[in-house]
Formats: sequence, C-alpha cells, structure tokens
Amino acid sequence: MSGTVIEKETVVEPAAINAWAEGRRIFVELTDGRIISFPADRFRLLKAASDDQLKKVELRLNGYALRWEELDEDITVPGIVAGKFELP
Repeated sequence: MSGTVIEKETVVEPAAINAWAEGRRIFVELTDGRIISFPADRFRLLKAASDDQLKKVELRLNGYALRWEELDEDITVPGIVAGKFELP
C-alpha cells in the first residue's frame, strides 16, 4: 500500500531580543534580525503615558510580549509583527 506523506511546515514567529522607546516610538529588535517600530499613540494606555514611562518597557514571555509594569500594559510581539494595532 502506498501513501502520500505530507510534511507539516513549522512556522516560528520571531521573538524580541530588545525593546526600547525613542520619543513617542517603540522599537523592537527581533530574533530574525529585523528592527521594527510603531507609534506609541496607537495604543490607548501608551498614548497617555509620559516619555519616561514609555522607556520602562520590558520583555516578557521569552520575548513574545512587551510589558509596561507601571502602566499595566502588555502587547504581544506576534501581534506587532502582524500589524495588529489598537486604534486610538
């Protein structure tokens, strides 16, 4: 009996290895070498944050999330890469 073997392709989403704020933009360096950024004002809580609060971004979940503890805000890295931004 012969059959067809279908190999399942594994898709690995890039994680963040670094994140920082410059002015009102958030920058994320990814494991695949890309550096992407987005305006903080696309997210309600980040829009209301001071520049100093924005700078307190931390990586969480092995680089799959950004966290602002003081603001109680979390944003997923796969969501950012996919362009899924909360609108103001």
